Amino acid sequence: MGKGDIRTKRGKIARGTYGSKRPRSKQRRKKNRSKDNADKR
Repeated sequence: MGKGDIRTKRGKIARGTYGSKRPRSKQRRKKNRSKDNADKR
């Protein structure tokens, strides 16, 4: 496990990708959820 391992947080940071081990910022997630719910109403 290290920078070459895609499944670890360090590997996600090295590649610049996101996933369950490295979620996107919490503030960004909240904004997107509120917009999605407004569209569905």
